[in-house]
Amino acid sequence: MTVGIDVSSLFGEMVMCSATSDIVLKKMCYLYVGNYAKVNPDLALLTINFLQRDCKDEDPMIRGLALRSLCSLRVANLVEYLVGPLGSGLKDNNNYVRTVAVMGVLKLYHISASTCVDADFPAMLKHSMLNDSDAQVVANCLSALQEIWSSEASSSEEASREREALLSKPVVYYFLNRIKEFSEWAQCLVLELVGKYVPSETSEIFDIMNLLEDRLQHANGAVVLATIKVFLQLTLSMTDVHQQVYERIKAPLLTLVSSGSPEQSYAVLSHLHLLVMRAPFIFSSDYKHFYCQYNEPSYVKKLKLEMLTAVANESNTYEIVTELCEYAANVDIPIARESIRAVGKIALQQYDVNAIVDRLLQFLEMEKDYVTAEALVLVKDLLRKYPQWSQDCIAVVGNISSKNIQEPKAKAALIWMLGEYSQDMHDAPYILESLIENWEDEHSAEVRLHLLTAVMKCFFKRPPETQKALGAALAAGLADFHQDVHDRALFYYRLLQYNVSVAQRVVDPPKQAVSVFADTQSSEIKDRIFDEFNSLSVVYQKPSYMFTDKEHRGPFEFSDELGHLSIGAESTGTVVPAQRVEANDKDLLLSVSEKEESGGPSNNASAYSAPSYDGSSVSAAASSQMLSELAISSVTGHASQSSLAIDDLLGLGLPVAPAPAPSPPLLKLNSKAVLDPGTFQQKWRQLPISLSQEYSVSPRGVAALTAPQALLRHMQGHSIHCIASGGQSPNYKFFFFAQKAEESSTFLVECIINTSSAKAQIKIKADDQSASEAFSTLFQSALSEFGLP
Repeated sequence: MTVGIDVSSLFGEMVMCSATSDIVLKKMCYLYVGNYAKVNPDLALLTINFLQRDCKDEDPMIRGLALRSLCSLRVANLVEYLVGPLGSGLKDNNNYVRTVAVMGVLKLYHISASTCVDADFPAMLKHSMLNDSDAQVVANCLSALQEIWSSEASSSEEASREREALLSKPVVYYFLNRIKEFSEWAQCLVLELVGKYVPSETSEIFDIMNLLEDRLQHANGAVVLATIKVFLQLTLSMTDVHQQVYERIKAPLLTLVSSGSPEQSYAVLSHLHLLVMRAPFIFSSDYKHFYCQYNEPSYVKKLKLEMLTAVANESNTYEIVTELCEYAANVDIPIARESIRAVGKIALQQYDVNAIVDRLLQFLEMEKDYVTAEALVLVKDLLRKYPQWSQDCIAVVGNISSKNIQEPKAKAALIWMLGEYSQDMHDAPYILESLIENWEDEHSAEVRLHLLTAVMKCFFKRPPETQKALGAALAAGLADFHQDVHDRALFYYRLLQYNVSVAQRVVDPPKQAVSVFADTQSSEIKDRIFDEFNSLSVVYQKPSYMFTDKEHRGPFEFSDELGHLSIGAESTGTVVPAQRVEANDKDLLLSVSEKEESGGPSNNASAYSAPSYDGSSVSAAASSQMLSELAISSVTGHASQSSLAIDDLLGLGLPVAPAPAPSPPLLKLNSKAVLDPGTFQQKWRQLPISLSQEYSVSPRGVAALTAPQALLRHMQGHSIHCIASGGQSPNYKFFFFAQKAEESSTFLVECIINTSSAKAQIKIKADDQSASEAFSTLFQSALSEFGLP
């Protein structure tokens, strides 16, 4: 049977064998019966007699085994045979039989809830829970009652009251006074219950903590963490006591980390990491506990590096940075990278960074590509916060050849420094020119975007030497296949044509030092994780809904989604992650002609005119002379003023003539279109995707999305109706439909809006695919007006 061979034909013989007095053979018979009863419910009836007979055996071990097997049959039409043995089992003199009977009641509830409730088993369990002398029976009663009453609470007021009664002071104190009798599993169960209890006065909080004080010294990590969670939750509103709790729980956690397997250490260390991030000053004197050991797994080392970064302060920075620099030569390259990043993070949060900057500059001189790459990125961030270190950093960076830097982030950092400090780096224009010559070989859009900005900055500071490079960069950018690169090149080109002084103020304004760098995780997420202390949320470093909800587990099909999203206007669904789209998706914001996309020189020059500007600065005047000789165009005459949507988008306030109103779309939609969810879902499965695009959402539209209902009403005003929606900031997901006015042709839309990037990703399916482009234009037009007064 255990190797998968079907031996159900021997069911009758095995029933006969169960009459034996050999307890080992009897247990094997029980296992056989339990395995085949659910598959063969008719044969299972043959087992009832001998199981009921064994439930009355003199040997308590046989009584318990028989009762467990009887409840494990899980055959609905046999539940009537369970009630009698379970009632007798709950009153049995032997604690093992009572323990089995309690769990049998829970099994009965899952087979037939009505039978369980009608037999008054929950009341019997409650009596046993409060009066039984055996701790394991009490623990099983608590577990079973929590599950039963939680399920019944939605339909029964009595069950709801009973569930609340579990959190009353007498019951909680009853469990606390007996907690030392319970097994480790049962202690965790009790501590979870205590964590939900809300004391009515401060003295209760101290009473509970005094009762649980010795649980912090328990050898089992689960008990310790469950106790810590109770302490933390009880004292959340008492700031001083809460801080003392941190001091008290520090030693038990550090002890647990250093004992046990690496996996157990990691689980405990994850909880310690959460506490360190919330109160780093409390752990700052214990930083040596977070030093990495040579034989630790990389996942433990990575967590310790983050903690070392968090606890660094003025008194321990030197020792921590010295230790981190040792890890930079680690054979484990990911850990070496993390250690360099940790040094950089410490530098960004400290005041006295002299020694740290020297260490980072030494990293730049190490002959290891990954060390140099990480150090370059950190030096860039350092210069953004500490511009006064530019001379020392640039002296070292100037000796690094761009040909030796292969990683996109590092190359982008080097290019940023070439543009930002081109006046101090003698070869900056020539290095940028060589990089532009190899434009086609550069596969990273991030690098190409930085290159465009850097060459613009260099042009404003050293126009004669950068003239040729700027022309080549703009030409290459306009012809680039990546939409962001193309748009930035076109924006710079139009800005230069309008006014060089304005262009300089936009692209290369006086910089203020960055005081605080954005945190990758919001405080709301961190608080949510803290609320879920002693769970997988802490280990994964994300709230439970992000790994339990279907929408967060990766790409998904539409087949099950309408069950998880709200129908119609009342939408409060779950978060849906925005999926990245390919770079070739068109952004229609700029309305660029085909000639512009190919970098055509003559039409660009005639399409846009450059208004006159005053040579308010020497640099701007020199730049304007060079602009007339750019390789991409030669601006002559005065054409009509350009109407750039990008001007309004960036809020430049330039004196540009208002854009003519776009002609109304030819496609007309039915304002009273109706489509039920079932038809929508069926069509969505059957129809292919006609268009997949990415649109920009205006800043006002992003602000208005704090109330998603506003978007539904807005789109309905354009005859585009929402059938399902869901999500919360920053990700929202909507399903729209529309119908042609003159025929029953339907358009279906999936719209995912990310408010942080201000992008909307659209998938359109249509009965008439030839009309998809026209509908896309209409949809984009409606979306772009969202948020406007």
